[in-house]
Amino acid sequence: MSESLETMNPYEGFKLLRDHAPVSQLEADGPWQVARHADVNAILRDHVTFSSDVSMQPEEKRGAPSMLFSDPPVHHRLRRLVSVAFKPSQIQTQEAQIRLRCNDLLDAIPVNTEVDLVKALAAPLPVMVIAEMLGVEDGDMATFKAWSDEIFSNIGEILFGTPSAESERAALEMNAYFLQRINTIRANPKSHLLGQLVATETEDGKLDDEELLSFCRLLLIAGNETTTGLITASARIFHENPHTLLALKQRPDLAAIFVEEALRFYSPFSATVRRTTKDVELAGQKIPAGELVVPLIASANRDEQVFTDPDTFKLDREANPHLAMGFGIHFCLGAHLARLEGKIVAEEMARRYSSVTLTNPKTATVGDLGGPKELMVVVA
Repeated sequence: MSESLETMNPYEGFKLLRDHAPVSQLEADGPWQVARHADVNAILRDHVTFSSDVSMQPEEKRGAPSMLFSDPPVHHRLRRLVSVAFKPSQIQTQEAQIRLRCNDLLDAIPVNTEVDLVKALAAPLPVMVIAEMLGVEDGDMATFKAWSDEIFSNIGEILFGTPSAESERAALEMNAYFLQRINTIRANPKSHLLGQLVATETEDGKLDDEELLSFCRLLLIAGNETTTGLITASARIFHENPHTLLALKQRPDLAAIFVEEALRFYSPFSATVRRTTKDVELAGQKIPAGELVVPLIASANRDEQVFTDPDTFKLDREANPHLAMGFGIHFCLGAHLARLEGKIVAEEMARRYSSVTLTNPKTATVGDLGGPKELMVVVA
């Protein structure tokens, strides 16, 4: 099954899995992939049976625990510390600044000229937003994004294998950068998010350097890759369904609904990973304890048992229980921020442009975490 999937549209491959092999093992001793919405949802809900502590690295190499790859009680403690900065009310206060940043970037995009939308908008916008939260200086933005790309593109090797020399160097450079920032903040307190975390007192005292660095890495990943993927998905949808751009131009209030359907239709993260803590049965398939399980979020979001005409982008879709932002205790910390940024981008592109055309419109791929690394477009 896996070999045939490689040669076809990934969404056609997902449908084959849902119909014929909803829970299947990739190889004799490989991870289990799960394709149906109900089963993916069940995995994301049950953090006791399906653990997020999936790393194969020895304890001494892991450093401080990350919220993405930890279970309660560690996860709950870490999430409490940063969740205040991501409350909807707190995120909403950033709307004017995000819109200003968005328009500055759009102003620099020439019309009727081929441009890489990732480089021009989809990557720098979310990086600028998170960087401001972490107190990164404007002049350091490009370096900050390069670290993000290098570390995130090697996340599989970092968790399960041997990280590349490049990703290890990027991590060391980023750590050194933030350690310097943290020491400066301790001497001269700041009001941004990193400043708040440095000043935070917990039941165990103040956060140490390694814990603070872990938060910086987490925010770097959680705060920009989802939004980058959402923006590139939006551009692809404008190309494939030009009427959606016209509809948003006439009705900007539809932008929030557009974002939800974009998240469903082209999920920024096609899959996630868990490890079973005990023997379990899914869709009639028995999975032993200690196995890696890969919930296919992009497949779940096209499940015909849940969504009417799942392979059609519907701006007026009402019931939309997509899983693009996860579910349960690991629901995306940056969901409100990604939605706000996606909504602003959709509104501003619709206001400015009558068309967004992909110049090399290959079939959408899955597996690129956070979306494609390049998307050539012409706006008019």
